[in-house]
Amino acid sequence: MMAERGGCALLESLPVEIRESLAELELELSEGDITQKGYEKKRAKLLARYIPLIQGVDPSLQTDTKLLGKSQITTTTNKQQRSRSTSSRDERFRSDQAFVSYADVHTEAVQAALAKYKERKMPMPSKRRSALVQSSVETYTPPESVSAPPDVTTGLLGNSHHERPQVASVRGVPRGFNSSILETADGVPVNSRVSSKIQQLLNTLKRPKRPPLREFFVDDFEELLEVQQPDPNQPKAEGSEMALLKGEPLGVVSNWPPSLLTALHRWGTTQPKAPCLTSLDTTGKAVYTLTYGKLWSRSVKLAYTLLHKLTSKNDSLLKPGDRVALVFPNSDPVMFMVAFYGCLLSDLIPVPIEVPLTRKDAGSQQIGFLLGSCGVSLALTTDVCQKGLPKAQTGEVVTFKGWPRLAWFVIDGKHLMKPPKDWYPHIRDASNDPAYIEYKTSKEGSTMGVTVSQSAMLAHCHALTQACGYSEAETLINVLDFKRDAGLWHSVLTSVMNRMHVVSIPYALMKVNPLSWIQKVNAYKARVALVKSRDMHWSLLAQRDQRDVSLGSLRMLIVADGANPWSISSCDAFLNVFQSRGLRPEVICPCASSAEALTVSMRRPPDLGGVPPGKVVLSMNGLSYGVIRADTEEKLSVLTVQDVGQVMPGATMCVVKMEGSPYLCKTDEVGELCISSNSTGTAYYGLHGITKNIFETTPLTANGDPVSSQPFIRTGLLGFIGPERLVFVVGKVDGQMVISGRRHSCDDVVATALAVEPMKFVYRGRIAVFSVNVLHDERIVLVAEQRPDSSEEDSFQWMSRVLQAIDSIHQVGVYCLALVPANTLPKAPLGGIHISETKQHFLEGSLHPCNVLMCPHTCVTNLPKPRQKQPDVGPASMIVGNLVAGKRIAQACGRDVSQLEDNDQAKKFLYLADVLQWRAQTTPDHLLLLLLNSKGAVTSSASCLQLHKRAERVAAGLLEKARLSVGDHVALVFPPGIDLIATFFGCLYAGCIPITVRPPHPQNLATTLPTVKMIVEVSKSACILTTQAIMRLLKSKEAAAAVDIKTWPTILDTEDMPKKKIAHIFRPSSPDTLAYLDFSVSTTGILAGVKMSHSACSALCRSIKLQCELYPSRQIAICLDPYCGLGFALWCLCSVYSGHQSILVPPLELETNASLWLSAVSQYKVRVTFCSYSVMEMCTRGLGTQTGTLKSRGVNLSCVRTCMVVAEERPRISLTQSFSKLFKDLGLSNRAVSTTFGCRVNVAICLQGTAGPDPTTVYVDMRALRHDRVRLVERGSPHSLPLMESGKILPGVKVIIAHTETKGPLGDSHLGEVWVSSPHNANGYYTVYGEEALHADHFNARLSFGDTQTVWARTGYLGFLRRTELTDASGERHDALYVVGSLDETLELRGMRYHPIDIETSVIRSHKNIAECAVFTWTNLLVVVLELDGPEQEALDLVALVTNVVLEEHYLIVGVVVIVDPGVIPINSRGEKQRMHLRDGFLADQLDPIYVAYNM
Repeated sequence: MMAERGGCALLESLPVEIRESLAELELELSEGDITQKGYEKKRAKLLARYIPLIQGVDPSLQTDTKLLGKSQITTTTNKQQRSRSTSSRDERFRSDQAFVSYADVHTEAVQAALAKYKERKMPMPSKRRSALVQSSVETYTPPESVSAPPDVTTGLLGNSHHERPQVASVRGVPRGFNSSILETADGVPVNSRVSSKIQQLLNTLKRPKRPPLREFFVDDFEELLEVQQPDPNQPKAEGSEMALLKGEPLGVVSNWPPSLLTALHRWGTTQPKAPCLTSLDTTGKAVYTLTYGKLWSRSVKLAYTLLHKLTSKNDSLLKPGDRVALVFPNSDPVMFMVAFYGCLLSDLIPVPIEVPLTRKDAGSQQIGFLLGSCGVSLALTTDVCQKGLPKAQTGEVVTFKGWPRLAWFVIDGKHLMKPPKDWYPHIRDASNDPAYIEYKTSKEGSTMGVTVSQSAMLAHCHALTQACGYSEAETLINVLDFKRDAGLWHSVLTSVMNRMHVVSIPYALMKVNPLSWIQKVNAYKARVALVKSRDMHWSLLAQRDQRDVSLGSLRMLIVADGANPWSISSCDAFLNVFQSRGLRPEVICPCASSAEALTVSMRRPPDLGGVPPGKVVLSMNGLSYGVIRADTEEKLSVLTVQDVGQVMPGATMCVVKMEGSPYLCKTDEVGELCISSNSTGTAYYGLHGITKNIFETTPLTANGDPVSSQPFIRTGLLGFIGPERLVFVVGKVDGQMVISGRRHSCDDVVATALAVEPMKFVYRGRIAVFSVNVLHDERIVLVAEQRPDSSEEDSFQWMSRVLQAIDSIHQVGVYCLALVPANTLPKAPLGGIHISETKQHFLEGSLHPCNVLMCPHTCVTNLPKPRQKQPDVGPASMIVGNLVAGKRIAQACGRDVSQLEDNDQAKKFLYLADVLQWRAQTTPDHLLLLLLNSKGAVTSSASCLQLHKRAERVAAGLLEKARLSVGDHVALVFPPGIDLIATFFGCLYAGCIPITVRPPHPQNLATTLPTVKMIVEVSKSACILTTQAIMRLLKSKEAAAAVDIKTWPTILDTEDMPKKKIAHIFRPSSPDTLAYLDFSVSTTGILAGVKMSHSACSALCRSIKLQCELYPSRQIAICLDPYCGLGFALWCLCSVYSGHQSILVPPLELETNASLWLSAVSQYKVRVTFCSYSVMEMCTRGLGTQTGTLKSRGVNLSCVRTCMVVAEERPRISLTQSFSKLFKDLGLSNRAVSTTFGCRVNVAICLQGTAGPDPTTVYVDMRALRHDRVRLVERGSPHSLPLMESGKILPGVKVIIAHTETKGPLGDSHLGEVWVSSPHNANGYYTVYGEEALHADHFNARLSFGDTQTVWARTGYLGFLRRTELTDASGERHDALYVVGSLDETLELRGMRYHPIDIETSVIRSHKNIAECAVFTWTNLLVVVLELDGPEQEALDLVALVTNVVLEEHYLIVGVVVIVDPGVIPINSRGEKQRMHLRDGFLADQLDPIYVAYNM
């Protein structure tokens, strides 16, 4: 710091012209007219002669010497002050020119804070190059002067856009198949960019900062959110209770007019030639000077016109007291003034508002609300302004969004009527009726109108006249908006009271020539000027032209935003430069005001009773606890504030506590300033409830006594009374963020962010800071516009530095930092950032940032404690506990098959091959199978005899051509069809073991063929049976690129089989021998083949037959894939067993004709039909808008008694419900749709069938589920999750719920693993690719307690049983089985068990652009992958929304958000997500994501 101070002193001593050239350079850099490099070069050149003094700077502070240029005009008293960069971030205007901070010691503090940080390596987000287009030249609005277009190619060329690997159809390649490419032995991917970034992320997360937390509040359940404990060392207020602060009394003036209009009348008639208002054009030329005579005559003309000429059906359109909108541009003060006084003269209440430029102006809707609540139906405007407003086709001005219908009246001279000679407006004395309404926007963006009464308007003019010492004929230069606030009070109202001459400087002129106001002070020898910090600031940037101006005539320079914490540096810097040009220090008069209380306080020159100005350096830490501590130690974390003078004449002030009842503060406490005076606003127009709160507060002493009989108004300003009875303001109530019990001001955080490297990075200093509520606390969000030429690396580095700076100086974490392209944030009327609208965009996901950094790990400190597992309770005590609690053991069973009527037939039908032969003899011509094509026509069919004959031919071919022997394995690679069924029975006839395999996809061999090859190899198939086309494909050149085609076993084409009969059909020695192998890839990527014996096959078919009442006379429609599980059994086995006719609809055909399945169901009047979730989804998506067309084509679904979705997962209740609702119009009963449940160990455990009660739905508490508990709640209660019963338990099936670890039985409504015992359980795994040892007990598990004899199979699914009030067919009470999810898929996080689907559902709900989502964990981080269904530019909106929703609903912090294209999340044939597969693809960098965000 010593070196810096030396540098500062050096800059102080530089010659004036060198200092001016340096300031000019700063301006060029800030405007983007020069690069950082060019700036440094020129700066070094300027300082070359003086440089030896700076050579000794410590290298760690070297960067800071660049910033010393800003400190060139610092006074020594400011040295440790944390004064502000004057980006002048007030609501009216957010520095739309670049800013540089003079005297900005805050910058030094920030740089020093950053130097203390060791460079923490944070993983940089990765972004697909096309997503960078945002910073292209088109979206860049250049600054006012651009010498050369910025180079936006940075970072766009490094990485050309790769062709995307097609992961979409990785339909079930098992995990670990390409293990050599993907993982090392311990499962960590090799040299993958992603995994190294995750490692970096984990390293940064190893030291999370958690303040000490002890107590909890119960969030309605056992997950306790931690509550911030007060820090025992926090500073406490120690002063005495404050006393009321009274301003001087309002002086009595002998000829003070009884109303403002009386004054106007007096000057208009006695001094008609006196100048009232001069307006300027954008070159600074005076366009027009309105005299008092003209103001009076034109206002009278307007009043007459409004009262007499605006009629409808001979009734006057306006009545006294009606509200009228004034819509005038900032460049036309003359017309505004005429309109304002015209309204007052005609007893109408003017409501000045901004000119709406487009239908979508930021905040325009809220202005509409204001106009509506004030009952405005007429708007006054000028000819030019009216022409510029957007028009409808009729030529009328459009109705803006949210606005009431308005009549527009143009008040230019030619439209006004001359009143008759004897007509005079009626001028009354000031009363308590409303005079005008001024609008005010709250923190949330809602706009209220503050009513100011006639007497308050008069009293306010009186108080301002006395405080400012205004006298007749003085000249006032006004740079502020004349429609509201200080601009209106001084330059439209008080000026008329005192016959002053106002020169109004338009905003457009300030943008072109920031010095204009100073030149006008000089030209008009003005006595008073009314400005904001940014106006002083801009004039410093243009120092070169200031040589010949003098400010000696000024007696008051009123700084209207003097209460803002950053205004002090502008005031000091301005004085430093202009003192040499006649500016006296006592002339600078900061004041404080608010929309409700009008002017609150003002500093005055000594001749008007002012005291010397005050300045205090406060500890930021103290302020965050609401306590005033002059800072002594921490030089970095301080706030320097200047006084805003004394209380206004005639007013009384006190400071009350910010929360709870309005008790007076202690003298060293920060609170809200309250004012009692007759010159304040009186109400929010039309809003009585909040009016009482703000306008009628009664401050109380510590004993609870009111301090005064007069009501006080809350000003919305936070501050305290300092020495010499001076008022100090440290922030606004609206700008406060309360984070973990400490208060931080948005403006302070903005200042810190700006001090990091403003010129280099932030476009024109445009930064918005606000807080959002996530998980019961406020979280800070910072949004900045980045300069168009900044690279990705720049942005990321700037973001990390901002986080560190805010952490150091404010001791608070930023939750989300977003960068948006230049010029894209919503603007407030005069160029500032519209904060509430920006916040709205952020929460809706429509901000479209180009970079995002979320830091939930550092900010969110109130998560529930991770769950500690209890030392396991033994299974025996579980049973005893359940008995004591009156709970039965959770077990249930389907009907008992041994007692049923078809026992004789069941004994005969032990082997399916025998059944087919028997049917071929007894009912040879009975049609068993019909296969439909995409047009709905039958392409092939098979009767019992035809199927038998085709099977015989296949058997003969296997024995003769392939020379297979009994027991050999045969892979059947066929498209869905009758060939597949015939070859299956052919294998049984020949004594071979069939394995059905989905054929490879010709367009996607690379990902689908390896799965085929693997099943063939793992199943040890001796032969492949297939069609000619597939045979060619398997041996093709393309296939050779994906697998080794030389190692295929014998491949036979079934079309080329001998037309021979087989000598004798094979008959197995026992029903327990192997019939077929069923191979499938689980959702976790494991390829598992299960063995099905002949007895299991016939038992399965019998159970389905009984449950669905299937007989030869029945027809069922099946739209399923026929390769594994229940789909295979229904397609290939059940028709042969039960003799019913199956209408086969291959799901692939629905891609060309979505209505195929439903049309078939309707055409054949099918009562029972089966489909998969993917089919249901295709129908809801593809036919959503076509139900009318289908109805007209005669599609009628009223025949359907039951439509079952075949699934191995929790029922997708939202999909089944939307399907039912959608096709209700076609006659589908709302009771028809249900689901089935099966898994690897037993393909059909539950199936609704045709009899029995409807499936029930229960609502469970999602938080209890995480603790493996089931707690039923009411529908719609928070955290409720609907679960639908998975169908009825099949005949012969017994189910029990067992503890996943102790393997003891559980009670009713306990979550545990579903175990099943049934004659159709599979007989074991043939192989589990890669994980044989782990699954040995899946098929022969026994309970550790209770019934230890029964052998069960473990399904691997979590669920619970619940006895319902319904009765089933046998008259018993019905037991419902609810499946919650696969055990393999669950995520163990924070000691709790999460089901991915629940997190995914929340994520998909969070934004309309999220098409699909999948989650998995990696090294204990939660990774969320989402498919973006929208423009890539909108991808980054999703990062914050996803992080928020997962925090709010699941109490989890998302570690990585990956945004990908639609179709990247792999899905298997059953429509289930392959999450592990996705994980491997992500870690191996194969997803080509649009954006990857690593949350800090």
